[in-house]
Amino acid sequence: MNVIVVNDHLYADGGADVVALSSAEQLATTGTAVTLFVADALRPDDRTERKARLVCTGQSDLLRDPLPGRAALQGLWNLTAARRMRALLTEHDPADTVVHLHSWTKSLSSSVVREVREAGFPLVCTLHDYFSICPTGALYNFQSNRICRLDPMSGQCIRTHCDARRYSHKLYRVARHVVQSGWGGLPGDLREFIVVSRFSEAILRPHLPADSRVVHVRNPIEIEPAPATDLSANRTMVMVARPSRYKGAELFLRACELAEVDAVCIGDGPERADLEWRFPKARFTGQLNRAAVSHEMRQARALVLPSLWYETQGLVVDEAAALGVPAIVADTCAATDSVVHEGTGLVFKSADVGSLAQALRRMVDEPDLATRLGAAAHERFWRDPPTPQAHARHLMQVYAGVIDRANGRSSPLPPQTASLEQLSL
Repeated sequence: MNVIVVNDHLYADGGADVVALSSAEQLATTGTAVTLFVADALRPDDRTERKARLVCTGQSDLLRDPLPGRAALQGLWNLTAARRMRALLTEHDPADTVVHLHSWTKSLSSSVVREVREAGFPLVCTLHDYFSICPTGALYNFQSNRICRLDPMSGQCIRTHCDARRYSHKLYRVARHVVQSGWGGLPGDLREFIVVSRFSEAILRPHLPADSRVVHVRNPIEIEPAPATDLSANRTMVMVARPSRYKGAELFLRACELAEVDAVCIGDGPERADLEWRFPKARFTGQLNRAAVSHEMRQARALVLPSLWYETQGLVVDEAAALGVPAIVADTCAATDSVVHEGTGLVFKSADVGSLAQALRRMVDEPDLATRLGAAAHERFWRDPPTPQAHARHLMQVYAGVIDRANGRSSPLPPQTASLEQLSL
């Protein structure tokens, strides 16, 4: 089997990049012939030894391109990426090759999807976000700071200014989505999809072709087994995310003040300085490496994921569970897939500062509760951990089925990841 992994970035700029890049390398370690197709140019100081073959188009991220006009055209239809993909596909046979699409909106555009479809290659797309159905990719109104309930690409959707920047940028994204769904054929001409949570599947499913095959594959977590954290001496609450409004940073900090608990924010972004000035009692660490994040989480009573938007998974909740640290999550975000309320963590009413403060206070006032939830989260995670090796095995099952069905051979879907009900305590 040959696998072509398609992703905008070679250097991780988000969770989807981490999954795409790490899974490509893990697949290559199994002896599978893997080609990583990306837009980024290889950095001169890059000495990374990669097992996967690398094909770069040598282009920058759209937001980093010094020529806005060129970036705009590239975002609509990347001719360079299309030519490179066409050339790459001539080296392979559709009978034994599968293309795995992770991200395309930051550099590559849907032109690569068109090339794969026209060449007749089996294609599976992981829906890391909502760009397949929503022009802004978030199903969120950044102007009102609320989840968007409008039908994507409806007249009311197009008329509504929901973009984090200018309305003109929203209109550009609408145009890109028209090209994507038309010439790119995404998602309408695709039939094989991977989702990273049941929560996101429920939102995406109604907008995908009725005969789509959708498989749940959990994102991998690379972490060594260790005993559950002793939470008895911990008092702080930690948030690991970009400190921004849509991630719920202000909500988290206000709730910590109301509950009179110490707050730690891990992550960086343009809103950090303002939040530091407004919430001087909180500690802001900036961006940290994986080991440092784990260390900070082990010093906390609980992890808090207060996102105001849907998310598609909330991987940090699983990372905390692996350490035996319980999570407090908003009831309208995908992290609820990983939390059993009162079983492995607590769920609060989204955007409600009082509800979150009450949950924070419970974790502090009821130390036995925190210990019980942390131990249960730890046991649940390690019962069936989503290791990179397990992730790669599941992907190989998915790929085999995708290739079989594309070549007219009957093939059942691989076993699904256990449901929340099956895993609940």
